Amino acid sequence: MTKRFENKVVVITGGSDGIGLATAKLFAGEGAFVYITGRRQEPLDAAVAEIGNGAIGVPGNVADRGDINRLYERIRADHGRVDVVFANAGIHEIVGLDDIDEAHFDLMFNVNVKGMILTVQEALPLMTEGSTIVLTGSIAGSKGLPGQSLYNASKAAVRSFARSWTTDLKDRGIRVNVVSPGGTETRMIRNYLDERPGAEDMLNQAVPLGRLGQTDEVARAVLFLASRDSSFVAGHELFVDGGVAAV
Repeated sequence: MTKRFENKVVVITGGSDGIGLATAKLFAGEGAFVYITGRRQEPLDAAVAEIGNGAIGVPGNVADRGDINRLYERIRADHGRVDVVFANAGIHEIVGLDDIDEAHFDLMFNVNVKGMILTVQEALPLMTEGSTIVLTGSIAGSKGLPGQSLYNASKAAVRSFARSWTTDLKDRGIRVNVVSPGGTETRMIRNYLDERPGAEDMLNQAVPLGRLGQTDEVARAVLFLASRDSSFVAGHELFVDGGVAAV
């Protein structure tokens, strides 16, 4: 049986944990050459071992152009091209409006917005017609979730990037889409819920399907958007949220 990503070169930022790691494992299982990034070497090494299939980890911060350049220089030397970019790295922080300061703003937008731009911008010289870009958004980009206006706004920017970059890149034959998870069982959200008794029950009650999503459920949506199965899908935001945004 032919694998959908046989010999394709796939880049995943924030690939050492959560949705990024789950997606890397699926891409590798489908025959891709997978490159992941992460800021800490130990989790990155552990993720590479878990992914297997020749996956390569390149340490770096997506908000640092030098780190991003080193990632793509490695790929240029190894393969000379990039077929799929999954710009997934991001951070989440609960900060009320009264408490937002410049440090909070700079941290959130440097990673979630600037990092997204650099990840895609620096990949473009290696991408050709038929390449795909998937950005990680969030239902927060479409909601006014309390206490996290910076995060909400950063994810709204991601949604806007997909629209604009679809028109910017249409003549080059490069598709751009967004996958927007809702509450998903990751280390980050588990830590948040465990610190707040009753929060998980409240969250589940707000989800029509009545539960958190699983990382592999989001990962399968990413592979769909990156594959030829979605060849006529562009500038789209695919919610993987158990129905929260829809109803």
